[in-house]
Amino acid sequence: MLRLDDIKRQIGARVLFENLSWVIPGGARLGLVGPNGAGKTTTLRCASGIIPPSSGSVRISGFDLVKDSVEAKRRLAFVPDEPRLFDYLTARDHLRITARLYGVADGAARAETLLEELELGDRKDAYPAELSRGMKQKLMVAMALLHRPEALLLDEPLTGLDPAAMRRMKDRIRETARSGVAVILSSHMLHLVEELCRRVAIVVAGKMAHEGTLDEIRGALPEGGRGDLESIFLRAVGEGGTD
Repeated sequence: MLRLDDIKRQIGARVLFENLSWVIPGGARLGLVGPNGAGKTTTLRCASGIIPPSSGSVRISGFDLVKDSVEAKRRLAFVPDEPRLFDYLTARDHLRITARLYGVADGAARAETLLEELELGDRKDAYPAELSRGMKQKLMVAMALLHRPEALLLDEPLTGLDPAAMRRMKDRIRETARSGVAVILSSHMLHLVEELCRRVAIVVAGKMAHEGTLDEIRGALPEGGRGDLESIFLRAVGEGGTD
């Protein structure tokens, strides 16, 4: 389970986001959407422990991300919007080091399985400079899944993937959630969020505008009505929510 309690991030007088609270049980998928600059990536970075919240708390399977950081991070994985890889390590080296860091007993075998599943089997000895943007993204996902996390945070996970790879990645995200993992997925691809996530959080200017199922959000809008997530999003953010 992933739990965020009233987290806030502030730098000087500037508040990047505030009053964000979610409880995401194992197996659930929450979609996080908002205009550029709304605070989505910063929220995920706080939720993953990369930067600390100014106030509030984050718990992974009951472990506080600040007070019990090692135990919490053992159960967490984060895939950022831009791949972060080491220039002089091969794809297989990245997974070997990840397995050692997390103490994955079957790390070698699981690494080979993930490389094949994510269509990197013939690129396992390639360096990042030899990989396409999509291949780098797949490698990041493989590293995230290697230690069987209990909470998975994904920031634009389909960037750089071709249509066939997108479909397989969506299936992998579903399977991961079905195995009991709590998932937060942030993306500007609203059709992807609508397809994969039962609940959606719309953040505007660092504050929660709406959260719930699409039907619940529709009911909360002044004009109510119908429409897909894109229509709901545009009505929810209004003219003030655009860049």
